[in-house]
Amino acid sequence: MMTKKEQRLRRSRQTRARIAIQRVARLTVFRSNLHIYAQVVSEDGDKVLVAASTAEKSVREQLGAEGKGGNVAAATLVGKLIAEKAKAAGVEKVAFDRSGFAYHGRVKALAEAAREAGLQF
Repeated sequence: MMTKKEQRLRRSRQTRARIAIQRVARLTVFRSNLHIYAQVVSEDGDKVLVAASTAEKSVREQLGAEGKGGNVAAATLVGKLIAEKAKAAGVEKVAFDRSGFAYHGRVKALAEAAREAGLQF
């Protein structure tokens, strides 16, 4: 019997393999109950070019007093932020790596916000 985390990581492996062949930077998403994190990882996968998350002080301030990072509004904010940072770092095209999470809810909100802010994937 696999744990929930093992199942998610198993699902993510195929995506990572497919992205590695494409030779583009990947936008990786991780969500916990409290926060959502996004990173743009270089083509060869050896370094993080930019990162954004609801755990950052600036993002928490924008979210207001309760600073809840575990909702769609927070994910949208992180999506916009990661796109702005990526463009500033000269990254236009990425492959979206949902890390085995379902493309739904917070993960989808982050992806759509990043697309609207000008990231191509």
